[in-house]
Amino acid sequence: MSVTTFIIITVIKVVIVILVVLTGCAYATLLERKFVARLQHRIGPNLAGPFGLLQPIADAIKLAFKEDFVPDRVEWLTYAVAPIVTFVPALLSFAVVPFGNNITIAGYHIDMVISDLNVGVLFIFAVTSLGVYGIVLAGWSSGSKYSLLGGIRSSAQMISYEVAYGLSIIGVLIIAQTLSLKELVAQQASFFDWYIFRQPVGFVMFVICAFAETNRNPFDLPEAESELVGGYHTEYSSLRFAMFFIGEYANMIAVASVVTTIFLGGWQGPLLPPIVWFLIKVFLFMAFYIWVRGTLPRFRYDQLMNFGWKVLFPLALLNVLVTALIYRV
Repeated sequence: MSVTTFIIITVIKVVIVILVVLTGCAYATLLERKFVARLQHRIGPNLAGPFGLLQPIADAIKLAFKEDFVPDRVEWLTYAVAPIVTFVPALLSFAVVPFGNNITIAGYHIDMVISDLNVGVLFIFAVTSLGVYGIVLAGWSSGSKYSLLGGIRSSAQMISYEVAYGLSIIGVLIIAQTLSLKELVAQQASFFDWYIFRQPVGFVMFVICAFAETNRNPFDLPEAESELVGGYHTEYSSLRFAMFFIGEYANMIAVASVVTTIFLGGWQGPLLPPIVWFLIKVFLFMAFYIWVRGTLPRFRYDQLMNFGWKVLFPLALLNVLVTALIYRV
């Protein structure tokens, strides 16, 4: 394969992934509204198109045409850049996630991953950690005490849970002896080889920390409408607010993809095409995300911090030590 052909194929893969992720973000909002409506014995959106399927398009048009107000006391450049800083890292994490097995099209051998980095796990943690900068910058630049408190809360929450978040995956890396996500999927060829069975404690901690990292219930303290109005995005509207909104759902899909890849066998599965198995697993984890939101109340902030430092962090360390002893690293 020539360099030109390789570049063209890579660009096509990037465009397809971005379009799929953006469409997934739009319809994740519909899934959440319909699912939570069922949990709360409501109807949910059902008027825009059949079964409400055009509701995300209606929401996008509404957001695009809403007035874009900017408060007087903002630090303008930072205020404008913050939504982009939140949105872009969520997309970057999809660069190393394998979506299926290798395929051949028109004689070209195509990997179903944009870039198979041999340090893919480190890349995921690096780019997903950058998203908090957008939240902090948005809170600081808005000139509002509610936004500032939301940004500070988010940074403290990220620091507290990032430690256990990283340690929760160390057990898998000790067993797998690789940082490549593609290789991790290859090692989970059969059902009982999935790392959820070999690292159940690590899986539970990873999921809990992922909820905290993406600011979702019961860890949505940076937004906490009962305390901070809207938190870090209080002073945002129109498309700038939409970028925060899409960034949150892109982060959710990214986390669901990473959990699927590392703990749930990735695209591995019988009968159905690999990409279908991958999408099914991601969809089920997204449904679990929403189920938790509609079920659990929000933590108090002291409970949030205590749980991160006094429960998850020691448990993550213990899990690493036990795994290292068992596998004689």
